[in-house]
Amino acid sequence: MSYKITRKNEAVTYEAPGHFDVRTTRLHNADDVNSGAIVMGLSHFLPGGGCDYGANPKETIYYIIEGQMYLESELGTENEVKTTLYAGDSYHCGPGTKKSIVNNGTTCTQMLVALVTPQA
Repeated sequence: MSYKITRKNEAVTYEAPGHFDVRTTRLHNADDVNSGAIVMGLSHFLPGGGCDYGANPKETIYYIIEGQMYLESELGTENEVKTTLYAGDSYHCGPGTKKSIVNNGTTCTQMLVALVTPQA
């Protein structure tokens, strides 16, 4: 298949490992298109909801649509970023980067997530 359209009522919910107080929905999988490498999802984090500190093997982009998320991320051996991302902010990291996110606001946060599988 060379393209895929996902209507808002067609998004699939799933349980993401290490996540808590969140509803994760999958919009697109890499195998939806020929030679695809991108996975895209929309996550809805309740206040206090988030993801435990850890890494995944994919390049990652977070885009905050609504609300806010507190981010902790490594930048190398001894460097670390600790900041709050607000609506309109984004975060991009390479494969294997350790990070955690937590909704530190008082309302639900909507976050678009893009995961890119490194090409061999």
